[in-house]
Amino acid sequence: VQLQASGGGLVQAGGSLRLSCAASGLTLDNHAIGWFRQIPGKEREGLSCNRNSDGSTYYADSVKGRFTVSRDNAKNAEYLQMNSLKPEDTGVYYCALCRLDLGEYEYDQWGQGTLVTVSS
Repeated sequence: VQLQASGGGLVQAGGSLRLSCAASGLTLDNHAIGWFRQIPGKEREGLSCNRNSDGSTYYADSVKGRFTVSRDNAKNAEYLQMNSLKPEDTGVYYCALCRLDLGEYEYDQWGQGTLVTVSS
């Protein structure tokens, strides 16, 4: 099982990017898929969890209203649309399997991340 994020790049503050998550070894439609980011010097931050089982999607407060996840089952891909980007969104973004465990979202099976750099 591998989940690979792509689509990162350099963007000015206020701009948008769409990240893609390609899966190998599993069918996304059967799993909850989430995104998290790693910012140097900071703890890993969970951003979203698209829980296909109940149709709900969790968003962290830091990205709520700016980031939106979507899924294309035909392409077996998940996307993270990021709008109104801020310099503090700079980091490496990963997609992964996600689950709710004792009130916290946990992420597993992530692969290569993609670097997002937001300039001020």
